[in-house]
Parts: sequence; C-alpha cells; structure tokens
Amino acid sequence: MALETPPAPSVEVDAVSVSFGGLQALKDVSFSVSHGEIVGLIGPNGAGKTTAFNVVCGFVRPTSGHVRFPAAGRLNLRPSQLARAGVSRTLQGVGLFPHLTVLENVMAGGQIRPNGGFLVSLFALPWGIVADRELRRDAAALLDRLGVGAFASRLPSEVPYGVAKKVAVARALMCAPRLLMLDEPASGLDEAELEDFASLIVELRRDMAVLLVEHDMGFVMPLVDRLVVLDFGEVIATGRPSEIQSNPAVIEAYLGVQQ
Repeated sequence: MALETPPAPSVEVDAVSVSFGGLQALKDVSFSVSHGEIVGLIGPNGAGKTTAFNVVCGFVRPTSGHVRFPAAGRLNLRPSQLARAGVSRTLQGVGLFPHLTVLENVMAGGQIRPNGGFLVSLFALPWGIVADRELRRDAAALLDRLGVGAFASRLPSEVPYGVAKKVAVARALMCAPRLLMLDEPASGLDEAELEDFASLIVELRRDMAVLLVEHDMGFVMPLVDRLVVLDFGEVIATGRPSEIQSNPAVIEAYLGVQQ
C-alpha cells in the first residue's frame, strides 16, 4: 500500500532573525504550518511571539532568513500581498470598521475578487450591482455558517464581544485563505464562548492551515496539533501538546511560570 503523502506546507519560516537596533527580537526561528493543521505559537511575555507572527504577515521584515509561501511561490510577502497569496489574519481584539454593519464588515474582506469586490460595490460603479449581490450573498452565508447571521444589520458596537470576534473571522474568510492567522483568538471570551470558538477553529482546519498566537494555555493545549515555543526570541521546543507539557525547558521558561 502506498504511503500517504503529507500535506504541503502553507507557510515555512526558515531561519528568520530580526534585530531592532541593538536588540535581537528573533534568532534563527524556523517552523512550518501545513494544510489541515493547527499550530500554536506560544511563550512568555517578550518571547518574540508577536514579532514572529508579524514577520509572517509582512509587518516586520526579517533581518535574515525567509518566510516562504509555497503555493503562491512567494517569499517575504508584504501585508498588501497577503490576501492574493491566500493568507488572511485577524487582529488582537476585533478591528472591525465601526461605521459599517456586521454584513458590510464581512463584505470588506472580499476586496481581491476579480469583479472588484467591496469597493466597487460600495461606490456603485457600473458593474457594482452584480458585485454587491455576490458579496452580500457570500458574506451572509459566512455569517450563518459561524452562527451570527442574526446580527448582520447591526453595527459592531451593538453586538456582544464574542459575536464581534466571529465577525472578524468571517471577514478573514472572505478571501478563501489557504492560511488563516489568528492573533489571540481567546482574549476577552468567557468559558462558553471559548468552547464555541475552539469548535469553529477545528472546523476551519478542513479547508486551510491555521496559525495562532495565544496566551491562554487552557484554550490552546487541547486545540492545536503542534506547538512552537519561543523564549528570548529563540525556538526552545516544537512538538505535540503532550510533549511540550513535559519538556523541562518549556516548564522552566513558560508553563511553570504562567498557567
């Protein structure tokens, strides 16, 4: 019987180092995330998690090393190039447009569509009627899929925080990403919302790779397939949650200090 071919990486971080003046924020950091996989990036405060996340997103340029996106055939993308390369991210908090409705916020995630996306729809350009109809249909379907369709006509300030987090994810999904990056998805959620959000992330893995940065170990440990642990800008451990929990270096650097 032929061996099953492992899924191709959606992103490969290869020996990335980042220096800010005399401060080295990352040193030779390497990891990958493949289709159908949930990978968590963790570590104590100041470990370099956010810098590593922002390197992948293109907000921080590596001093050395590369971030590869094999499916797109690209290296070290800039933020404006992410969506077309099949990469989408959420922000800490929610980052929704306050004066757009929930539905319009999700529609805004469709900017890269060949027919012009949300801006064409917004400014009622000649071909905007069709673009608007398609965007509204797809945005509404995503909101329904995430269980928040009833809030479509509300402003972000009028919906519960847990709903707003799902709206932010729906917006990120509008470009049909191969890689979804979640920045502290558990922050601000209560226990019921955490369980619901974890189920959502597990469902999304069927269609994409998921990379998340998270502080809440109770949330991340049962959720991810692999963990990448940073401390002082270096990877000190990579492995399954069960392996990480028993790793002496991780216990000393993180798990033994912050639960």
